[in-house]
Amino acid sequence: MNFRLARTLALVALIGASSAFAADPEPGKQVEQTLKSEKVDGGTLDYLLFVPNPSKGNQKPPLMLFLHGAGERGNGNLPLVKKHGPPKNVESNPDFPFVVISPQCPTGKWWTDENLQTMLLELIDKIETEQQTDSSRVYLTGLSMGGFGSWKLAAAHPERFAAVVPICGGGDPADAKSLAKLPIWVFHGAKDTAVPLKRSEEMVEAVKEAGGNIEFTVYPEAGHDSWTETYNNPKLYDWLLKHQTK
Repeated sequence: MNFRLARTLALVALIGASSAFAADPEPGKQVEQTLKSEKVDGGTLDYLLFVPNPSKGNQKPPLMLFLHGAGERGNGNLPLVKKHGPPKNVESNPDFPFVVISPQCPTGKWWTDENLQTMLLELIDKIETEQQTDSSRVYLTGLSMGGFGSWKLAAAHPERFAAVVPICGGGDPADAKSLAKLPIWVFHGAKDTAVPLKRSEEMVEAVKEAGGNIEFTVYPEAGHDSWTETYNNPKLYDWLLKHQTK
């Protein structure tokens, strides 16, 4: 083989191997990845993936799906998703005990979109398989637009989640019956002018009337940002880990 050709092929192979390695999740790190949907024609979903350091006893890690707000939508600019919530926190906390999936909603779309909801479930399935997570401990949370997405996804597939944390969002009270068996902790700011407190109140009331297990925290002085205090509270993660599907 021509020496120059052989050197070129070797360089191409090295670059390919380096690219593949760079995309692989490393414990304690957050990496950018893309889901190419097999269920939505032409559908793709960019996401951040955080994998924790191995736990003692090599137990399977729990899985958290985080849905961001409308301000973090985009196409090809995943770092925006690190602005709030778990994907922000894990950047400085490599010992965070959850595998965290933080997808980015495309510009102009909403998490309540049926195709996106389908791809979110597909993404959970993919990461459960690849990262060997604990299928009985899958948690769903989101803020603002992601809170609306969390309510809808949980109502449509309550069997998939061990617990749900919708923050300053809202849903359809008619879904209360399907949510009633799910542990849910709702957060909202009393002075929220972007998404009125009433949107969470009506969901909490409906789930309670359906016999549901639901907790509700209202921050009296908080506006729309009711998520920073929530995601910075270790008690939230302790609460999540108390729950698993049967």
